[in-house]
Amino acid sequence: MKTFGDVHRHLISYSIRPSVQRTAVMGYLMNHKTHPTVDEIYLALSPEIPTLSKTTVYNTLNLLLEKGAVQMLTIDEKNARFDADTSKHAHFYCRQCGKVYDIFDVNAEMYKLPVIPGFKVDTVEISYYGTCKSCLGH
Repeated sequence: MKTFGDVHRHLISYSIRPSVQRTAVMGYLMNHKTHPTVDEIYLALSPEIPTLSKTTVYNTLNLLLEKGAVQMLTIDEKNARFDADTSKHAHFYCRQCGKVYDIFDVNAEMYKLPVIPGFKVDTVEISYYGTCKSCLGH
């Protein structure tokens, strides 16, 4: 579990001035590896921070994205999801339960940025879709 101090230092390392809201959103993402949506983050934090608005959550996530402190996943066609783990890894989306899982054992060569004449590639995302082991009953 990441502490307030851990989250504070993490924000500063990305040149983000810590505020109550920024620390709360980043801390939630660092401590909940569930790849939450904006609504999930807002619903989880609003009881602790009654003055928090959904707009503040959106603005905070946009700042964290801009600074590279989080990544946004578009793996779920209904919602953008957010991940505080910015290391190179893939994601698995269970079409049955809607959970998103981290997949770390992906061949590093798959993340190599391709050279495409006339284009500049700066990001590679790898996503898998199917049914998770929990939904399969394993």
